[in-house]
Amino acid sequence: MRDPYLLAVITASVRADRIGPKVTRWFLRHLDRHTDATVDHIDLADLDLPGDLSGGGDAERFTRRVEQADAFVVVTPEYNHGYPGPLKTAIDTPYEQWRAKPLGFVSYGGVSGGLRAVEQLRTVFAELHVPTMRTSVLIPNVHDAFDDRGELRAPAPVEAALTELVRQLNWWARALSGARTDRPYDC
Repeated sequence: MRDPYLLAVITASVRADRIGPKVTRWFLRHLDRHTDATVDHIDLADLDLPGDLSGGGDAERFTRRVEQADAFVVVTPEYNHGYPGPLKTAIDTPYEQWRAKPLGFVSYGGVSGGLRAVEQLRTVFAELHVPTMRTSVLIPNVHDAFDDRGELRAPAPVEAALTELVRQLNWWARALSGARTDRPYDC
């Protein structure tokens, strides 16, 4: 395993009025206290991923970044009790490159904090042989959650979840990287 491992943090929302970059910036600012991972930030709004999955655009470059990563964190909103369509396109663009690599969630939305989107995503990633972390970072009522500096107004429960999520990711990333090296995952 390369140490530090490579953690890809994916900002899932592509809407013009999105709050996703603020949530991602907060996560990235607090991440380095809990891991020595090297971070590759992937903002889906910066990529051209064809919805028909025909390749082209940035599909090859995105697939390569997924292949190189040892672990992932998806920063996603909940829209209408689900996750954004462009995230589904991004998930479906690579295939085998996701396998046997751990993934965590930072979600946000209304009262549920994006929980329903995360629950749907767990089943999608299970089909790709991606273990998802039990602990997720959920930010409810996201439009009121941050102050003018981009920090959480009530950080304690959310930062505790972040600490636990990253602790789990650190273990799984190292364990699965060693396992993939010792015995390639071909299931």
